[in-house]
Amino acid sequence: MSRRCFSLTESRNWCYRSAFAKSGLRSAVTNLRDGTVVHCWVPKARSPAKPDLLLIHGLGANALWQWADVLPHLSPYFNLFVPDLLFFGDSFTSRPDRCDSFQAQCLMRVMEAHSVRRLSLVGMSYGGFVGYSMAAQSMEEGAAVVVERVVICSAAVCIEGRDLKEGVLSVNDLEEAARILVPQTPARLRELMGYTLSRHPPLGLIPSCLLSDFIDAMCADYIEEKRDLVRAILRNRKISEIPKLTQPTLIIWGEHDHIFPLELGHRLKRHIGDNAHLVVIKDTGHAFNVEKPKEFHNLLKTFLVDLLPPPASSLPDSESEKCTTEKRGSDDGSDPKTKTTASTKAPSQA
Repeated sequence: MSRRCFSLTESRNWCYRSAFAKSGLRSAVTNLRDGTVVHCWVPKARSPAKPDLLLIHGLGANALWQWADVLPHLSPYFNLFVPDLLFFGDSFTSRPDRCDSFQAQCLMRVMEAHSVRRLSLVGMSYGGFVGYSMAAQSMEEGAAVVVERVVICSAAVCIEGRDLKEGVLSVNDLEEAARILVPQTPARLRELMGYTLSRHPPLGLIPSCLLSDFIDAMCADYIEEKRDLVRAILRNRKISEIPKLTQPTLIIWGEHDHIFPLELGHRLKRHIGDNAHLVVIKDTGHAFNVEKPKEFHNLLKTFLVDLLPPPASSLPDSESEKCTTEKRGSDDGSDPKTKTTASTKAPSQA
């Protein structure tokens, strides 16, 4: 696609870069010497008095777009590291591996290259898959980087291939999902916005020229590689083979998530067990951090800065999750009876 003389999206990119710089971050590129290069925003001056925090974006955005609004709330407390995942921003690989565990291995090596030995992390949507894998890898003996606390946002880590066939997801065809999640037309981008936001303006009123500008600037590179990332999520994925994290873990989900329904959040909470808290953000969808950012920021501060669990209240599983549990209980070893999860009346993206 040809680049435009003026791009509103590129203008916002400039603003976001400025926001990152004002938050004390600089651009850094790490060559992993195996055909893989990872771009990451890192502290200009790392403070030994602050812990290190890694922020991992999802498929719908690069590091700039996902985290610019969050930085002012976290930079006073942490040395922030904000990478572009492979095939986003200036990160890429010539290697054929597309699984989230490979993304995680690359980020572990990047952190090691920056002399980070202990960190906490926040993973948004696809970034949550990567973050979960990082946390699991850090539990292995001899791991160079230790993950201390984990925040997983709207990431269906405990999804399985059969969920697609059984109608758990809004889309039951993997190729269709890949086309929606990596949109190449204004119509596809409108469709993605409809799935992502719980409340949105009439999407037909958004000018196609603005959507085309976003696609040209953000979605025109590495199209098939990004779609391969989507395809790899479900490839040979079995709950019984997913490690159970031992780190304190906060799971945040939008009440009306149409990308990964809430029942998958309950499933992840049960899989991890008592180390996890599930917070459901009322009246939001997959992009809860866009719809209710203040509550999202408060949850991050409570869990990562104050080192406290989120406000606890009873939240029963949905009826659909109960049915799914009855079918799967014997497969993943989980107890189909209800467990207490953490919720919040304070509502808390993609």
